[in-house]
Amino acid sequence: MPWDKIKLNDGSEIPSIAFGTWKLGKGDDGTGFVEQALDAGFSHIDTAQAYRNEEEAGRAIRESGLSREEVFITTKYSGSDGKDIEDSIKDSLENLGVHYVDLYLIHGPSLARPDIPTAWEQFEGLKGAGLAKSIGVSNFNVKELTILLNSAKIKPTVNQIEFHPYVYQQQKPILDFAKEHGIVIEAYSALEPITTRPGGPVDKPLKKIAKSKGVAEEQILLAWAKAKGTVVVTSSRRKGRLERYLDAGNIELSEQDIKAIDEAGARGAVAYRIRDWGKRCACVAAVGAFVLGMSYLSGVELY
Repeated sequence: MPWDKIKLNDGSEIPSIAFGTWKLGKGDDGTGFVEQALDAGFSHIDTAQAYRNEEEAGRAIRESGLSREEVFITTKYSGSDGKDIEDSIKDSLENLGVHYVDLYLIHGPSLARPDIPTAWEQFEGLKGAGLAKSIGVSNFNVKELTILLNSAKIKPTVNQIEFHPYVYQQQKPILDFAKEHGIVIEAYSALEPITTRPGGPVDKPLKKIAKSKGVAEEQILLAWAKAKGTVVVTSSRRKGRLERYLDAGNIELSEQDIKAIDEAGARGAVAYRIRDWGKRCACVAAVGAFVLGMSYLSGVELY
């Protein structure tokens, strides 16, 4: 199956793979990378106030020759420069050069000021005013989603979260809660097991499955995220990789393939927790040794 559109709980549809502009920077390079993604076949651009490149994304979309309706635009309220929600959406629309965005997200629960119900009510107002076709959140956990839903007149359509095999078990309660309430999960950092955590337990099943299908390992990771029902947000500065990412929509994984990746991810999650715990202990020990050393040199006795 290709990267089909997914229906949201407000009746809108969202392309199930997006090109993310985080880390792409500003200026001509930022514009060029978005243009390249659109040329490769992406129809969903994911940006944010905090990325500082909405203007570049908007310029690329306008220069692509595609109509406004052909490109799904997501941006996020990040509270940048101390601006409130109303001023932020106006700035984002101006930067992007559009009259509305397809999806507007609260970038994180700490940005929902003065509280989640109040901030969400303002988001509902933006949808009512036609400034955002759909509204949602990012990085919300089950408790925070529950607080939102208890006062919401309009449900969030999506929750964009970190999602890859090493955090799957940790994030699964959010997935289950979202499914129960008709909220689509968007997955960022889906390629982290091979981009920033290579050498972990997931490598083995990835290599085996990729070899058996004659595809790249990153394509298997994207196919895994797709199989979990998520909208994948990914990025690359290389057109060839972007084309492979799009081709990954045609890869079907067996239940056995998915299970092997899930289990390897769970083992890796434990290993990374142990490693992080060890690093914290080493840091505490180093600080302790430093304090004791300084007390000895200064003649101060510690009790």
